[in-house]
Amino acid sequence: MSEGIFSGAGTLHLGRLGFGGAGIGNLYRAMSDGRATATVEAAWDAGIRYFDTAPHYGLGLSERRLGTVLKGKPRQEFVLSTKVGRLLAPKQGVLMGGTGPGTGEAPGVPGDPEGFDVPATSRRVWDFSEHGIRQSIEESLERLGLDQVDIAYLHDADVHDLAGGIRDGLPALEKLRAEGLVRAIGVGLNSAEAALECVEAADLDLVMLAGRYTLLEQPKVPLLERCVEKGTGVVNVGAYNSGLLARHNVPENAHYNYGQAPHTQLERARRLAGICGSFGVELPAAALQFGLRHPAVVNVTVGATSPEQMSDNAARMAEDIPEELWTELSHQGLIPS
Repeated sequence: MSEGIFSGAGTLHLGRLGFGGAGIGNLYRAMSDGRATATVEAAWDAGIRYFDTAPHYGLGLSERRLGTVLKGKPRQEFVLSTKVGRLLAPKQGVLMGGTGPGTGEAPGVPGDPEGFDVPATSRRVWDFSEHGIRQSIEESLERLGLDQVDIAYLHDADVHDLAGGIRDGLPALEKLRAEGLVRAIGVGLNSAEAALECVEAADLDLVMLAGRYTLLEQPKVPLLERCVEKGTGVVNVGAYNSGLLARHNVPENAHYNYGQAPHTQLERARRLAGICGSFGVELPAAALQFGLRHPAVVNVTVGATSPEQMSDNAARMAEDIPEELWTELSHQGLIPS
């Protein structure tokens, strides 16, 4: 498998690098509509044609912003995924719509408690039922302003109700694919063990796996071997390990798993950077490209919060990395042979 996946509707070409939409949903910090638009346009200009989003990202803000750009692009030239499992419901006592352009600003409304810098004008409601999944797709299309998404992922079942997601959500997605409402289906999870349960339970096209197979750490992941056997593609996200591998000179205050990086991980990252540097390769470029080296992986998707950051990501993925670097990292016991 490489740079594409097989589905009932044919082959979807994702390319080596995809664009993740959490950042343009104001993850951790707000950005303007103009900056978000410019960031997505930078991804397009760099040749990226796979775009991923979710209702969860900024309570729909990511979908609205991404759709604003993609509505102006030839539909046959890009692949779009969103996620199901959380519906957005009005919050009692909050006037929807807000006062700010594109952000849904509402004076006096508290902020979203789940890490996105947006007012909590709606609430997330878990729903893995067929009715809820169909409703989620319809509402996502309305926010996106498009008439179809290509891929639907069941989102974060591992943090809510994995058994219910497998029992109800996956058959519902299989039905939507059979009806042609989506071209491919999958799961988006942080747990490789939970993802393996899903792969065994349903005929999935894709698994979006966050942070479980990176240059920093490669635990034994039976999921990846099983995906090769079943022909299920893996979209690898979290290649920078929450930012620890995002800079060649690793700072003391670097993050790992969304918190302060422990000393052992800081030292390992700096060791990786030193070896990469001896081959003339920046650590972030190696981190991005390592994610594609397993045969199960069909794409590495990363987010960005500025046009410059997105352009840098594309340049890193296009960089020529000598095979000797990987050989040396393996010799040093830092990656599998």
